[in-house]
Amino acid sequence: MTNYEIVSQIIKERRSIFPASYIKKEISVEVINQILESANYAPTHKLTQPWRFTVIRKAGLKKLGEELGRLYQSHVSPQQFLQKKYDSFAEKTGQADCIIAIQLAVSGKIPEWEELAAVSCAVQNMALTAESLKVGAYWSSPPLIDHLGGFLSLDENEKCIGLFYMGYHNEKPWMPNRSSMEEKVKWIEE
Repeated sequence: MTNYEIVSQIIKERRSIFPASYIKKEISVEVINQILESANYAPTHKLTQPWRFTVIRKAGLKKLGEELGRLYQSHVSPQQFLQKKYDSFAEKTGQADCIIAIQLAVSGKIPEWEELAAVSCAVQNMALTAESLKVGAYWSSPPLIDHLGGFLSLDENEKCIGLFYMGYHNEKPWMPNRSSMEEKVKWIEE
């Protein structure tokens, strides 16, 4: 296969694989590092390289689930509190083998949206690398991530923009639900 064919295949096969589909199989540190290393090659205006990550594994997963539950309980009114939602944080974090907190370090050198775009490109690199290594992955961005700064020991210029859940799985590939590109592209040639 040509490089284009390989990349195209990986892009087209990439899917969000949710924690409920993960099996109990450890992702090695080597594989996690391969996934993270690919993030480092995302495009970045003025080379600000605004991506930062915190890898959460093993007992850290339980701590994250507890923290998300605590944050949920403290940020919703008693009337809005749902025990099922509260329990879901520990359940989801317990199903993952590894969760990577996705962080944005704002440099102040360029518009923040450009740095957010760079981090998003870095995460896409991670998702494609995970797919190529047969690791399921899913970018979650619940509102509670805005309150994880203390848990993640973020610097003043950093913010958490998502949680990248990962785990091996036995999901069968399925066709993507995408409309035609012709519906999304305009051409100006004259």
